[in-house]
Amino acid sequence: MKHLLLIHVGESGRTARLGAAVAAGAKQSGAAIELRHLRAEQATVDDLLWADGLLLGTPEKLGYMAGLLKDFFDRTFYPAEGRTLGLPYALFVSAGNDGSGTVRAVERIATGYRWKAVAEPLIVIGEPDEAALAQCRELGEAIAAGLAAGIF
Repeated sequence: MKHLLLIHVGESGRTARLGAAVAAGAKQSGAAIELRHLRAEQATVDDLLWADGLLLGTPEKLGYMAGLLKDFFDRTFYPAEGRTLGLPYALFVSAGNDGSGTVRAVERIATGYRWKAVAEPLIVIGEPDEAALAQCRELGEAIAAGLAAGIF
């Protein structure tokens, strides 16, 4: 069974709603995966090393990722260095602006880990509507199914 780690920032608000939708999609995929859904401040290097795939969610904060996601990266980079090469990941962003700075920042760090993006970043601008939540469910479902099928 493959392990899928979903990390997002916040327990309420927009990003939490997006994260819940991504998790629901992963669960409804029917794929043979084990999902571990954590807030960024709870996630540890052990969680990262457990993962066969990764979903990351963050709000846009002043054109950057949330500090708690950056903190996760800071806490795990050196202990995990060289141990997560090629890890497939996908990103979702709750944006107030255009989310592009947030995406660039996360992609730059993911490049340092040598992870592999397996989906285009999903940027939801403003309050998530049903269409945005459906996109999040589709993202979770696609990543879970692809991971279980060995596509990535």
